[in-house]
Amino acid sequence: MPAQSFEIRPFDAPVGAEIVGLDISKPIDDADFARIHRAHLDHHVVVFRDQQVSPADHVAFSRRFGPLEIHVLHQFQLPNHPEILIVSNIKQDGEPIGLGDAGVYWHSDISYKTRPSLGSLLHAQELPSEGGDTLFADQHLAWEALDPALQARLLPLKAEHSYLAKYEDLRAKNPWRPKLSQQQIDQVAPAVQPVVRTHPETGRKALFVSEHFTTGIVGLPKDESDALLAELFAHSVKPEFVYRHQWQPHDLVFWDNRSLMHLAAGTPDHLRRKLYRTTIVGDLPH
Repeated sequence: MPAQSFEIRPFDAPVGAEIVGLDISKPIDDADFARIHRAHLDHHVVVFRDQQVSPADHVAFSRRFGPLEIHVLHQFQLPNHPEILIVSNIKQDGEPIGLGDAGVYWHSDISYKTRPSLGSLLHAQELPSEGGDTLFADQHLAWEALDPALQARLLPLKAEHSYLAKYEDLRAKNPWRPKLSQQQIDQVAPAVQPVVRTHPETGRKALFVSEHFTTGIVGLPKDESDALLAELFAHSVKPEFVYRHQWQPHDLVFWDNRSLMHLAAGTPDHLRRKLYRTTIVGDLPH
């Protein structure tokens, strides 16, 4: 298997790098894969440029990092590829083809399950001429910037995460979100996670709460929990922790949900946007 020649170029940003010259649809030997894996751990979000590849290639590459999630919104699975969630504001015959409001609140993917996601890979299919950026906030940096006394207070705490936390609010605001069946609701029972998690591969600590999914800190009165979470939410997305990704055609963006939160900056309603997302199953946080 011939090695591919590619470069890893860190961004001039708090987090992130681009990988140029790699084709994920071609064989990737173990040494090259180890370089990619290391870049992902070091930079937390890596952008594979110009990936003019099929959904099957996207799924196969994602699987090298671990088993893949099947998202609860089965309505927006890509036909023949249930591992791919369609993220799109496009409608056909008046019906949305994908999740059009994905990422409107800061979050880490699948933090509402007992085993949250390792990472997600989002592949650009159709991009708007303006808007559509994605922001990433480094939660290792956020943790390290906290006052030591607050760090000590947070370390033993746990918080509840719920997929349903803002679901009905989002449904009320826009046309994209379907009403969940009881079977779907049963798939997303709330999970309790540590407020500070340790990355299983690097050993680094990171904040692990989000405005989208975290509903409360276990054992604290509601007013105290709400105040502490509001403080952490504001701190965790300060500009000095954030990289703003401006999409280029055929970008494949791979981020580490154990290290980062992300946010969709929004797309003007009249411009079309479509991306395909795979999500890798992670481990039990500790």
